[in-house]
Amino acid sequence: METKKSYTALKVLFSYVALLALVVTVGWFLYSENVVYNKLEDKIAFEKTKILKVSKLFSNVYKTESLARQTIQSNSEKDFKNYLIETDSLRLRLDTLKKIVTTEYQKTLLDSVTYLLSEKTKNIKQLKEIKNKADDETSVNNAIDEITKMEFNLRKLELQDFTKNPNQLGSYQRSVLQRYVDYLNSNIPDDSTNTLSKKASDSILANSKKLLSTVKLKAEKKKESLNFEENKLLQNEMAISDQLRKVLRIIEREIIINSIKNNSLKEKSLKRVNEIVTASAVIGLLLTVFFSILIVSDYSKSQVYKKQLEIANFKTKNLLKSREQLISTVSHDLKTPLSTIVGYSELLGNSDVNTKQSYFIKNIKNSSEYITQLVQDLLDFSKIEAGKITIEKVPFLLPEIIEDVAVNIQSVYKQKNIDLIINVDEKFQKRIVGDPFRLKQILSNIIGNAYKFTEEGHIRVAAYANEEDTFTISIQDTGIGIERENQKLVFEEFAQANENIEKKYGGTGLGLSICQKIISILGGTLSLDSIFGKGSTFTIQLPLLFDESQPNSLNEVKSKTIKNTKKQTFIVVDDDINLLNLTSGVLRQEQHQVYSFTNPLKALETIQNTPFDFVISDIQMPEIDGFMFLEKLKELPETIFKNQPVIALTGRTDLDLSVYKDAGFTTVVKKPYSPKILLETIQHILDHEEIPVSETIENDEDNSSQMYSLETLKYFLGQDDSALKEVLNSFIENTADNLNLLKTAVEEDNHDEIKSISHRIAPMFRQIQAKEIGSILKTLEKEDLNTLDIQNMYSDLKQKVTVLFEELRQEI
Repeated sequence: METKKSYTALKVLFSYVALLALVVTVGWFLYSENVVYNKLEDKIAFEKTKILKVSKLFSNVYKTESLARQTIQSNSEKDFKNYLIETDSLRLRLDTLKKIVTTEYQKTLLDSVTYLLSEKTKNIKQLKEIKNKADDETSVNNAIDEITKMEFNLRKLELQDFTKNPNQLGSYQRSVLQRYVDYLNSNIPDDSTNTLSKKASDSILANSKKLLSTVKLKAEKKKESLNFEENKLLQNEMAISDQLRKVLRIIEREIIINSIKNNSLKEKSLKRVNEIVTASAVIGLLLTVFFSILIVSDYSKSQVYKKQLEIANFKTKNLLKSREQLISTVSHDLKTPLSTIVGYSELLGNSDVNTKQSYFIKNIKNSSEYITQLVQDLLDFSKIEAGKITIEKVPFLLPEIIEDVAVNIQSVYKQKNIDLIINVDEKFQKRIVGDPFRLKQILSNIIGNAYKFTEEGHIRVAAYANEEDTFTISIQDTGIGIERENQKLVFEEFAQANENIEKKYGGTGLGLSICQKIISILGGTLSLDSIFGKGSTFTIQLPLLFDESQPNSLNEVKSKTIKNTKKQTFIVVDDDINLLNLTSGVLRQEQHQVYSFTNPLKALETIQNTPFDFVISDIQMPEIDGFMFLEKLKELPETIFKNQPVIALTGRTDLDLSVYKDAGFTTVVKKPYSPKILLETIQHILDHEEIPVSETIENDEDNSSQMYSLETLKYFLGQDDSALKEVLNSFIENTADNLNLLKTAVEEDNHDEIKSISHRIAPMFRQIQAKEIGSILKTLEKEDLNTLDIQNMYSDLKQKVTVLFEELRQEI
C-alpha cells in the first residue's frame, strides 16, 4: 500500500509538471507573438504617420497651385512671394517625409516631387515675364488711341462722325463713306492764324500714327508668339501639377499598401494567438481530465486501502486492548499467589530446614522474584503502551535517590568484589523538581544490570548539571560489554544482545526498553557507549528544574506522604463510578493497593478473602447504604475485620460527626472533597493524631461567578491531562445514561427513582463545583416532589447540563 501511495504522489507531481510545462510553452509562444504584434503595431502607427504627412503634402500642393494661378492671373509680386514661401514650406515637409520613408523607391519619388516643384517655379517665373511683355503692347495701343484723339481735337472728321458703328457697314459702303470723309477734311477752311500749324500737325500726327501702327503690327505678331508661349507654359504648368499629384498619390498608395500588409500580418498574428490559446486550452483540459481520472482512480483505491487499514487498525486496537487486559489480569492474578509463595518461602527459610530443603527454598525464592519482576515489567510495559503511565513533578534530592538505589542494589550483590563509586555535583544539594519514583525505577534497572553483568572492577555513578538546563546521570561499569552491532537491540522489547545472556544471566529483555520509554516521556534521552569485553556506559539526560518554592503545594504534600507512609490496602465503595475512580486514582498515585466497588455486596465478598487496612465507603447507596454496609462489615469474623479504620464519604449536611462515630466510622469526609483533604485525613489516622473535621471544597473559595471548576479534579489526577480527558469523557457518558433514566422516572412520576438517580449523579457535579446543577439535583433529592414542578425542573436541568457539557468538551 505504501507503493501505491508513492505512485499517486508521483502522478500528482507529474500532472503538475506537465501542466507547468504546458503553461511555460504557451507563455513562450504568446510572448513571441506579442513581440511580433507590437512590432506590427509600431509599423502600422508609423505608416499612419506617413499617410498623415502625405495628406498634408496634398493640402500644401493644392495651396501652392492656387497661389500659382493667382500669381499668373494677377502678375503680382506679393502673390509670387507668397507662392515661393508656400513652396519652401512644401519642400521642408518633403524633406521630413523623406527621412521617415523606408524604401528607395519612395525616396526617388519624393526627389522627383522636389524636382517638379523647382520646374514649376521656373515655369511661373517665365509666365510672369511673358505677362510683363504683354503690358508693352498695351502701352503702344494706348499711344495710338491718344494720337487719334488728338486728330479729332484738330477737327479732323472720321467715320464715327457719320455712323455710330462703321464696322457694321459693308466694304463698299465703308469705302465710299471714307472717301467722302477724306474730301471734307481736305476742303475744311483754315483760319488765318493756324494754316501752317495745321499742316505741320497733320504731318506729325500722320507720321506718328504710321510709326505707331508699324509698332503695333510688330507687337501683335509678338503677342501671337507670346500667347503661344504662354499657352505652352500653362500646359506645362498643368502637366507639372498633374505629375506632382500623381507622384504623391503613388507614394500615398504605396504607404497604404504597406499599412494594409501590416494589418494583414497583425490579423494573422492575432489568429495565431487565438489558435495557440485554443490549442493550449484543449490540451490543458485533456491533461486535466487524464490526470484527474488517474488521481481519482488512485484516490478510490486509497479509500479502499484506508478502509482496510481502519479495519486492520480497529482489529489491532482490539488485540492491543485484549493484550493489555490479558497482561493486566494475569499480572494482578499472579501477584497474590506470588506474594503467598514469597511469604511462605521466607517462613520456611527461617524455620529449621536441612541443606537440601534450604536449596529448594532458595530456588523457589529466586524463581518467584524473577516472576515478580517479570509481572512488574509487563505491567509497566502495558501501561506505557496504553499511554496510562502517570508522571509526577515533585521536589526531591537527587543524591538521596542515587545513593538509596545504588546502595540497596550493592547489598544484593555483596558477594561480588565490585567497587561502587558515586560522584554527584554539589549543585544537587538543592532540591530539583521531577518524578523520583520513575527515576528510581530507571536507576534500579540500569544499575541492577551493571551489577548483573559485571564480575569484578567497579561501577561508577556520576551526576552533573549541563549548560542547557539539563542534567546528566552516567552509569559506567567494567562488565562484559556489548558488541557494536548488537547495541541497538538492548533497547528493543523482549530482545537481548545475544542468546547466551538469557541462559547465563536471565532477564526478560524489557527493562531497558521500559527505561528508554519512561525517559522519553520525562523529556530526556538514554544512550549507550560500550566496548565488548571492557564494559558499558549508559548516559541519561533529563530536563533540570530546581525547586525555588516552599513546601506548600499539593504535590509536595504527596511527596511527604510517600516517604512517611507505609503502603496500605484500601477497600473503596461508591455507587458513583466517576468519584469511585477519582478516589481510587488518588490512592494508587500514593502507591497504595486499592480494591474498588460500586456494589457493597461484592465488596463484602472480596473482603472475606482479602486482607485490608482501610475502608472508604459512600453513605447514600441504592441497595445498601453506608451505615448498613458498616453493620455487615462488623458482623464478619474478627480474623477479617479487626476494627480497621472506616472513612465515610457523604454529601449529606444534616448529620453531625457524632452520628457517624456512633455508627462506627472513624471519621467523615464530606463531598465534594480534594485529594489533599483525603490524604491528610488518612495520614492523621496512621499517625494516631486528632482528626480535624473536614470541610467541603466549596468553602475553600468563592466560585459563584463560574459555571464549574476543574481544579480539584486536576488535583485528583495529578495534573495529568490525558487522565482528565478520560475522566471527563466517562463523566459525560455516564451522566447521559443517568439523565435518560431520570427522564423515564419523571415521565412515570416515580419519586423514589428520581431521588435515587439525583443522589447518584449529584456528587460529581458538586465535585466540579457546578453549583446551579448541584442545587437542582439537591432539590430533587431532598424535597417533597409532590410540591414541585418536576417536568420544568428536569427541562431546566437538561438545558444546564447540555451547556456545561459543551464547555467541558472544549476543555477536552
